[in-house]
Amino acid sequence: MSNLGDDELALILNWVYDHNDRKSCTLVSKQWLRVEGQTRSFIRILELDDLQSFLPRFPNLLHLESQLLITNSHLQFIARMCPKIEFLNFNLKPSRVDEYFHGLDEFPDFSDFGDNGVRSLAKGCCNLTKVLLRRRKNVANHGVITLVNLAQNLTTLDLGWCNSIGDQSLEAIGGLHFIRVLNLEGCSLITDRGLGFLANGSSSRSLKKLILADCDRVTDFGVSLLQGMCCLEELNLAECGPKVTDNGGMVVASIPSLKRLNLSWLINVSDITLVAIAENCEELVALVLTGCEMITGAGVRAFANHERLESLVLASCYSICGDDVEMVLKCKTLKQIVLDKGLRMWIPARTQENISRSCQLHWR
Repeated sequence: MSNLGDDELALILNWVYDHNDRKSCTLVSKQWLRVEGQTRSFIRILELDDLQSFLPRFPNLLHLESQLLITNSHLQFIARMCPKIEFLNFNLKPSRVDEYFHGLDEFPDFSDFGDNGVRSLAKGCCNLTKVLLRRRKNVANHGVITLVNLAQNLTTLDLGWCNSIGDQSLEAIGGLHFIRVLNLEGCSLITDRGLGFLANGSSSRSLKKLILADCDRVTDFGVSLLQGMCCLEELNLAECGPKVTDNGGMVVASIPSLKRLNLSWLINVSDITLVAIAENCEELVALVLTGCEMITGAGVRAFANHERLESLVLASCYSICGDDVEMVLKCKTLKQIVLDKGLRMWIPARTQENISRSCQLHWR
């Protein structure tokens, strides 16, 4: 084994995927320790105290993760040591306030990185394709704009609950040619103007998944602009507020490529939208209507003849009865239906059994 060169040893280590096995390999000799570090493509940072001592051993990292609070200085160091990173997952672990109050903790933590740190990463890591910055509340427009301008090959960008992000960031993102997934959940500064940048830019020809949940400044006008996104397969408009109505819903129904749609808690969306979705969204496999209180059995029954629907969520929809659900079961592709647990006592046991025989029935 002592005659193995670095190249031969690297070929061997490239076939070792288990974390514990790789750790054992580092104990064989100094050569094995060095080459194992050079061939490591993924690491998760669990502690920051020893970052400067251990990170230089992994110059060829492609995938880096951490849920910790990280300073701008730490990001500068990461960018210098690991310039080949492609996938950066810095989604922050939710705080107790985030967990219990659904992201309402809007105050930044000044011990965490912000625009300067993002700028350092963008300049040092030129191969970034996936960047997840969820709940990094210090990240604002300047950081995102720099990132997007320098990382033109971005395919995935998660800015959920980065609540300083506004329309300026969307103007830059709209110019991306390869963006596939964009998460803007909880970015409450975003308006219809920002959606216009996405819909009219290069991103409209590549974006497949768009999450706008809790963007409560968005209105029907902004939603109507999304019909220009020719590749959009997944759209989440949950809790976008009362300004999204059937007018916007009808336009969403005109996006033929949609496969997954979430309209939860849009209190002004009614059966009119559902009928249009059932008729026009032929590729739809999942529809979430939690809290859409204007939805009735008439809208639900419209999916009886749908040819691809697999999942239908109707939690907190109280105008649905057992007969309506049984009618939907004519949709032969349906695999799962979710009903409000408050309806359980009103739907006859025999009806529940009939539903359960055809698909999975869940109560929420």
